[in-house]
Amino acid sequence: MMMMTIAAKELRALFLSPMAWAILAVVQGIVAYFFLIFLENFLQLQPHLATLPDAPGISSIVVAPLFATVSVVLLLIVPLLTMRLVSEERRNKTLTLLMSAPVSISEIVIGKFTGIMIFLLLLLALISLMPLSLLFGSSLDVGMFLTGLLALTLLLASFTAVGLYVSTLTTQPTVAAVGTFGILLLLWILDLAGTTGDTPTLLAYLSIMTHYQNLLQGIFSSSDVIYYLLFILVFLVLSIRRLDAERLPH
Repeated sequence: MMMMTIAAKELRALFLSPMAWAILAVVQGIVAYFFLIFLENFLQLQPHLATLPDAPGISSIVVAPLFATVSVVLLLIVPLLTMRLVSEERRNKTLTLLMSAPVSISEIVIGKFTGIMIFLLLLLALISLMPLSLLFGSSLDVGMFLTGLLALTLLLASFTAVGLYVSTLTTQPTVAAVGTFGILLLLWILDLAGTTGDTPTLLAYLSIMTHYQNLLQGIFSSSDVIYYLLFILVFLVLSIRRLDAERLPH
């Protein structure tokens, strides 16, 4: 399929550049640092927690904060990965050639999206080895871990969809990166402006972090998953429509 060919091309281009390797190394280093901090905090609290009847476990004190930290780190990283997806092809005059090929716009967009997601899933797989190591010698809540991993995957897919769309709007990768970060940051902090007392409002519901926090706490809700799937679909459709408007007539 052409879609997988495009995905493989994007993935290969990533690994041929030093940026992908640098991202893998830097993110692993940052996450490992915070993992050790959260683990040390748990070990210090453990004697006190043993006296409490319903004390939070290692999943609540180590895994959930770790995944929350990972989301912040990747909020900064994903725009760097998506900024060149379309904007650089337009700047290098290769976008017209790609769109004149016998491949649909949908395959181009989904292929590029898939290529970045494969890289991010590889990154998540490496990150998940840290909390999985807690299975040896502690009672890790596997359900909470898997729900958090699902939340992080959906969040990164949402970041990627936004980054891909913004990349279709400009010829400058730097502008695409800054624009993506700005949009994601706005969607991130909507819940701060959208919560009045204990009553969430529409702005809080639209915030990507409101749904992420729900899943991160081990509360699986189909409405949160549907929100992310619709969010991803909307930005992929916007990307398709944006490129379709530029396609040369056959």
